Amino acid sequence: MTNASAPSLLVTGAAGQLGQLTVEKLLASGTVNVVAGTRDPSKLQALVARGVEVRKVDFDEPASLGAAFAGIHRALIVSTDTIMEPGLRLRQHLAAVNAAVRAGVQHIVYTSLPNAGPESPVPFAADHRETERAIAESGVAFTFLRNNFYMENTFFMARALASGRVFSSAGSGRSSHVSRADVASTAAAVLASGIPGAFDVTGPSSHTIDELVAALAQTIGHPVEVIHVSDDELGQGMIKAGLSSAMAAALVSMDVATRRGLQGTVTDAVPALTGQAAMSLIQFLAIDAHRAALTGPSQH
Repeated sequence: MTNASAPSLLVTGAAGQLGQLTVEKLLASGTVNVVAGTRDPSKLQALVARGVEVRKVDFDEPASLGAAFAGIHRALIVSTDTIMEPGLRLRQHLAAVNAAVRAGVQHIVYTSLPNAGPESPVPFAADHRETERAIAESGVAFTFLRNNFYMENTFFMARALASGRVFSSAGSGRSSHVSRADVASTAAAVLASGIPGAFDVTGPSSHTIDELVAALAQTIGHPVEVIHVSDDELGQGMIKAGLSSAMAAALVSMDVATRRGLQGTVTDAVPALTGQAAMSLIQFLAIDAHRAALTGPSQH
């Protein structure tokens, strides 16, 4: 599955949900020289069997990253999920960026966050902001994919939906949820083409929390009430439900960002970059597996 004249494309976090989907989108498009990077290559032996090169890529082992990025023309750096330990995520990202630049990677694609400037109330927005800064200042060509909330995040509302009540401090703010599949398609298209720039990656429309819950309630077949509360009330309720104070603060910050209008922009990035229309929330909820995730066990 190699072609000496084609660029080598690395997807980091290839054992994760977004990374896996992105690799599959690249392979389905006929893209060659796809390299799947992961902290644990044993998780990707199925890809090896299909002729895909798999490399160990561990952002916590900076000394090993030179080999991970060697010979790579374009790299997708998928932001890590280590948001609970202050400073760790940014150290991981900077290690990856520095290694990619030293290895001669010609183009870095990075999964970021909309409106991650100082105006953002989200605790980990600075991780994205500073990673973007490091990439932009490196002199390497780049693409920033500032992904809105995933539609899949609604699965975590299953327990609240089952109870018939969803608590929110988002007010009348809007969010432009996008499916993970569309994010993966966009990342694959940019990685394959090398299109530079910064793009807010969104679904085709935005929704208030009331509109979102109404759609979810229709999907699961029973009424659900939205209880509008203050940020403090929302956070305290989460803590009482068993979440850590840090996790509660992070989740509340999402509602704050929504309320302040930082998540409501709708763009045409998905169709413009992939040539395919972005999936709507209604289309997403019509998929059997997604409906099952909303009505299934309460561990979501």
